[in-house]
Amino acid sequence: MNSKVQSLRDFLAGQGRIALVEVAGTKGSTPREKGAFMLVSRSAISGTIGGGQLEYMAIDKAQQMVGANHSRKSVMSRVDVNEIRATLDVPLGPEIGQCCGGRVEVLIRLVDAALAQQLVAAAEAEDAELPHVYIFGGGHVGQALASAVALLPVHVVVIETRAEALEGMPEAIETSLTPMPEEMVRKAPAGTAFAILTHDHALDFLIVAEALKRVDTAYVGMIGSKTKNATFRNWFLKSADGNEAEFARLVSPIGGAAVKDKRPQVIAALAAAEIMTALAAHLSDPVD
Repeated sequence: MNSKVQSLRDFLAGQGRIALVEVAGTKGSTPREKGAFMLVSRSAISGTIGGGQLEYMAIDKAQQMVGANHSRKSVMSRVDVNEIRATLDVPLGPEIGQCCGGRVEVLIRLVDAALAQQLVAAAEAEDAELPHVYIFGGGHVGQALASAVALLPVHVVVIETRAEALEGMPEAIETSLTPMPEEMVRKAPAGTAFAILTHDHALDFLIVAEALKRVDTAYVGMIGSKTKNATFRNWFLKSADGNEAEFARLVSPIGGAAVKDKRPQVIAALAAAEIMTALAAHLSDPVD
C-alpha cells in the first residue's frame, strides 16, 4: 500500500528545492478553501489550489523562488533568487481571466526541514482521520470501485477470500485476505461505509447482516437486483434476527437504479458518488 503520506514524503525527498503554495485567505467565491496547498519544485508539481490563472500565477512565482528556468514570460515583475517567502493577493475577476468573483491570498514559502516535518505530521494527522470505506469483493465491480474511490479522501480496504482477486489493486488501497470477511465488519471503525459485492450471494448476506447490526455505520450497500434484495430481506427478518428498521438502512442495488447501465465502471462511478454523499452526511450528523 502506497499511502498519500508516503507520496508526500517521496516528493519532499526527491525534488530538491521546493516551495509550498498555500491558500492563506479567501473572500467571496473561490475555487479552493483556506488551507488548500500545493508543492512546486523546479520540474514537478504536487497538489492544486484550484487551477486557472490563479494557479499559473502562483506556480510562476514559486518556480522563480526555487530557481527554475522559465520558458515563458513571467507574470511577475521582479525576481529575487534569495526570496524565501512571498504573498500574492489575487482578485478572481476579468483582470486575470477568471470569473469566480472572489479574492484569494496565496502564501508561498520555501520548504526547509522544519516545514517539511510539519507537512508530513499534518498529512499523517489528516490520514488518521479519513473515513473508511470497506469493499467486500475484488471482482470486476470491486476492482472498478476500488479504482474510483482510491482517488478520494478516504481510507479504502478491499476484503477478499480469494488471493487472485486482490491482484492489480491500486497502490493506495489496503487489501485483506481472510476466510471470514464478516469479522472485518466487527473490527471496522465507527462511521465506516460498507460496499458488499462478493462472488457469493450467501456471503453477501452474512456480511450485510453484520453491517446492519451496527448502528454507527455511514453506509451499507449491496450489489444486486430486486429479487436478490427481496431474498435477503426474507432471510434477514426470519433467520438472522433482523428487523425492518435495520433492513431499511440497506442500499441495494448500490449506485441506485436510475441509470440502466451495468458496466462495472458505471456502477463504480455511481456507487462512489453515493458513498461520498453518505460519508459527508454522516460526518455532519454522526450517529451516537
